[in-house]
Amino acid sequence: MGEAAEAARLALEPAGEGAVRVRAAGAWTVRGIEPLARAPLPAPPADARVVLDGSAVAALDTAGAWLLWRIAGGEAELTGWRPGFAALLELVRRHARLGLPPEAHNRPGALAALGARVVRQAREAWSLLAFVGAVALDLSRALARPRHLRLGLALQEVQAAGVSALPIVGLLAFLMGIVIAYQGGVQLRSYGANIFVADLVGLSVLREIAPLITAILLAGRSGSAYTAQIGTMRVTEEIDALRTLGLSPLEILVVPKLLGLVLALPLLTVYADALGVAGGMLMAQWVLEVSPSAFVERLHQAVGLSDYLVGVGKAPVFAALIALVGCHRGFLAGASADSVGRQTTLSVVQAIFLIIVTDAAFSVVFSWLGL
Repeated sequence: MGEAAEAARLALEPAGEGAVRVRAAGAWTVRGIEPLARAPLPAPPADARVVLDGSAVAALDTAGAWLLWRIAGGEAELTGWRPGFAALLELVRRHARLGLPPEAHNRPGALAALGARVVRQAREAWSLLAFVGAVALDLSRALARPRHLRLGLALQEVQAAGVSALPIVGLLAFLMGIVIAYQGGVQLRSYGANIFVADLVGLSVLREIAPLITAILLAGRSGSAYTAQIGTMRVTEEIDALRTLGLSPLEILVVPKLLGLVLALPLLTVYADALGVAGGMLMAQWVLEVSPSAFVERLHQAVGLSDYLVGVGKAPVFAALIALVGCHRGFLAGASADSVGRQTTLSVVQAIFLIIVTDAAFSVVFSWLGL
């Protein structure tokens, strides 16, 4: 049989009583329907009853069956078809999405998109809460059995997150002290109140700037490292290997990081307090002509022990947020480098957001308590 005889052919004929007969002939296969793709396909009227006649069809595959149903509008009365062809047509009709608009035309509206985003964020919040609970259980078990604490790993985290961060934290705190003293001192000098720059620097650095800046730095430095490390271990299936050996990944990977960061961040905050006040003192002497002795004397009068403890007391909470968010995002990473990179970015953003929200909550609570 020649190629022309094998080509699919189609004709529309009236069948009486508002019906249209779609008479198919030839080979309705991938190769046979190729000529039909070069020209517009005939279509029966939308309100007509369609009779699909296959008495002259020599061959049929799924591509041809799908095209026939598309021409017929998805519903038709079959006549003259071989049993095998009829079964294939019925199978394609059940599974093919005929007559539906493209998915691009079914985009959700703004309200539906907002609802989906809220649901997604709620699921992530619930996942983080469940992760915090699991870590709390492992931590309580480790505290009940000190030999499971893995203090060596915790001290390594103190070294990596604390000691190694001293240069950048110190430099930034020192510069922040200089900026606060200069910006505030210019205004105080116009009122002849130069000495009050010690109040400004001491209260702002000790209560807010030092713990907040230190936490944000560690969120970008250590939190991202936690996510990348655990995410990479998921890609290489090392976490699955730990579970196979009967070891808890949370006890080995999360608890030491949590303990190390909770210990390191308060110490870094004290260090940042000292460097921030030193920067403010230097700028006060240079711009406002306030001597270091006068600055320190006024600092003792303006800043109490409670102000110092408020700043240091925030640090362990910030450290727990950084460690938990960073490790949680690492466990959410998929089996690809792209997923690890995406979760690392989300880890830093989410940790910084939670740090600022928590700091604002602390400010409200301390205001109620009169601290």
